[in-house]
Amino acid sequence: MIYNLLKLTHVLSIIVWIGGMVFAHFFLRPAALQLPAPERLRLMQDVLRRFFAGVAVAIGLVLVTGLWMIGRVAKQAVQSGGNFAMPLDWTIMAALGIVMMAIFGHIRFALFKRLTRAVAASDWATGGQALASIRTWVAVNLALGVAIVAITLLM
Repeated sequence: MIYNLLKLTHVLSIIVWIGGMVFAHFFLRPAALQLPAPERLRLMQDVLRRFFAGVAVAIGLVLVTGLWMIGRVAKQAVQSGGNFAMPLDWTIMAALGIVMMAIFGHIRFALFKRLTRAVAASDWATGGQALASIRTWVAVNLALGVAIVAITLLM
């Protein structure tokens, strides 16, 4: 039962993260392009601030639940007299997940900070450049997230 709750929390956290990237990239951004630069950048800065706070929580949950599930399976293998070898799909999922977390860190603590400073200073050109960089890295993270889901389900 505990394992199932951990797995549910893990998957729901990933849905929040990947689903939010899909929403922002394919639905919010194109609609926001209709707004003048000052309004668009203020809107995106506010939405991303809220979204990144949610993603930070989701990442924490993904890390805790993922490590706990791996540890639980490893412990059961050892207790039953065997040894634990992490399955390849879990290894790929964990490695790419850590890459995604590092990319998120760059987006949140470097690029988003640049966007926030630009919006505060009404520097719309710099804000637009920061938002374009965020969009590029979100696309990379989205591709990695989809690849993880595909690999995990297909292996």
